[in-house]
Amino acid sequence: MVGLLALTVAAVFSGAAIYVSVAEQPARLGLDDKALLKEWQPSYKRGAAMQASIAIVACVLGLIAWWQTGGFAFLLGAILIILPWPWTLMIMMPTNQLLEAMDASADNPQARALIVKWGTRHLARAGLGVLATLAFLWGSHLA
Repeated sequence: MVGLLALTVAAVFSGAAIYVSVAEQPARLGLDDKALLKEWQPSYKRGAAMQASIAIVACVLGLIAWWQTGGFAFLLGAILIILPWPWTLMIMMPTNQLLEAMDASADNPQARALIVKWGTRHLARAGLGVLATLAFLWGSHLA
């Protein structure tokens, strides 16, 4: 049962990350430079809080499922679903901080390039979520 919950929560994480990459980011990039940054800043804050908490819940559920079943797939899923945290902190954070520090009411010619870079790096989070979801699915079938 806990394994299925881990699977479900990881799928929610993956769905949200994929949505950002295939719908929100392309729509955002259609905006002019000033509106682009104005949209990205609050969107990032909300999305980061949501996805970070979902990743923690899925990781904990995966670890509990691993503890209960001994299934390696649950441990693998737990590791994969929490990897967006260090990825964000080590790889994405410098870009995030530059974008967050910009005044959205001023001209920021570098904002578009940074948001494009951010979007490319965000794809890794979506990929890790999908891999975690697949690991939890694998574990659920073996349990």
